[in-house]
Amino acid sequence: MYRIFDTSVWIAYFNGTEDFRTNFLHSSLEYDQVCTIGVIVQEVLQGVKIDSKYYSIESHFKNLPSLPAPTFELYTGSAQLYRLLRQQGITIRKPNDCLIAHYCIHFDIELCHNDVDFDKIATTCPLKIWKPI
Repeated sequence: MYRIFDTSVWIAYFNGTEDFRTNFLHSSLEYDQVCTIGVIVQEVLQGVKIDSKYYSIESHFKNLPSLPAPTFELYTGSAQLYRLLRQQGITIRKPNDCLIAHYCIHFDIELCHNDVDFDKIATTCPLKIWKPI
């Protein structure tokens, strides 16, 4: 079973932060249970300032399974999700979070995150959020 880890968890992981999410990412990597999507790779890499670290992280992501590039339906589904949330009075700060959430819903994959927007999204749709036991 694959899991997706949001940008917030990857950044903490690559910065050496140890918490229950990064520990879960580490163990999931050991058991080949991690896949990613392009938007998460982009968000992580665009914040890396040092070239050598950039290439090291890029290489790490290249070795992970990646879900297919977004289709028209994934983009429009993400837009619909954003609209639905707004109609319910829920504002998502980064529209990419709706794309990530819609990917997880579409492919029925659990998400591990450290971003309150995903908890808001999960209140209105079948987004599977990983929670520690």
